Amino acid sequence: MAQDFPGARSELPSYGFARPRVMVPVGQSRWLDQKLARRTAWLLTVLPPGSSGHDRHPLDATPGGGAMQRDLGMVVGVDTHKDSHSAALVDAMGALVAATDVGANRKGYRRLLEWARCRGPQRTWVVEGTGSYGAGLASFLAAAEEVVFEGDRPQRRKPGAAGKSDQLDAVKVAREALAREHHAVPRQRGNREAIRVLLSTREGAVSAHRQALNQLYALVVSAPDPIRERLIRLRGEHLVTACLRLRSAAGDIETRVTNRVLRQVARRIRTLQAEAADHLALLEQLVAETAPSLLAQPGVGAITAAQLLVSWSHAGRIRNENAFAAMAGVAPVPASSGKVVRHR
Repeated sequence: MAQDFPGARSELPSYGFARPRVMVPVGQSRWLDQKLARRTAWLLTVLPPGSSGHDRHPLDATPGGGAMQRDLGMVVGVDTHKDSHSAALVDAMGALVAATDVGANRKGYRRLLEWARCRGPQRTWVVEGTGSYGAGLASFLAAAEEVVFEGDRPQRRKPGAAGKSDQLDAVKVAREALAREHHAVPRQRGNREAIRVLLSTREGAVSAHRQALNQLYALVVSAPDPIRERLIRLRGEHLVTACLRLRSAAGDIETRVTNRVLRQVARRIRTLQAEAADHLALLEQLVAETAPSLLAQPGVGAITAAQLLVSWSHAGRIRNENAFAAMAGVAPVPASSGKVVRHR
């Protein structure tokens, strides 16, 4: 076949195992299932423009990693706990410079800040759990005009890894932040935090109210016949009112105890109703002070507006519409494998 085409070359190289050799003229190429005149197009269809088979990075990529490595100084990763915090200082290449442990209190925060300032004029803090154990430290650093990002929880240790300790976790927090292109900004305190506390506490009261009401229904179903026949057809507020009016009566121990328990559960339901209403009133006031225009939107009430404010936090935290869609859980996530192309 090689004699039919002068200057022919082998199109398919060998990779250490037997490959069929197809001889084609110089300047033309084909696969086994293609006609001779058809040129291969895998570089155009698989790789993005400006790429090659040896270098898959975009042409404008900067060697060395993400924005934190290019623009910021050393990174302090902090692994937070209830009583103590572990911190690790790494340079722009991820090499460990120093590590320390401090108490989870203002004295420990001041000591940690002084420790970091002694090791360089510029640094970036990556604090794990800025909404829980790291909330106090993040607020302290923000008040000191330090650059603070929220760090992800270190991934589970793989078999054969180099061990587990709080300082190793702090190093992982810092190094993982170096590899990221975008970094999460801690949520604001002040009105936003007050709204979050009220929203969470109200949800707890509403959930407890629902559980208590279901418990009341179950007690009525299994109550002695005189009580059951009186209450079985009542629902909601009517049932609660009827249970509050129950009085201790002579009878067996089962009837007396059931009467007492029904009154107690009904009182608990009323208390939870009052607590939830109190939280809602203060929540409406804070939302109206923080974002009055949000409540003016059709279909947006105090609870919905409060959740939006808690999730959004402040201008600049969510960088674009795509990030907001991802936070809201409506961004498609690629879940393709082999010939199956899908999103979830």
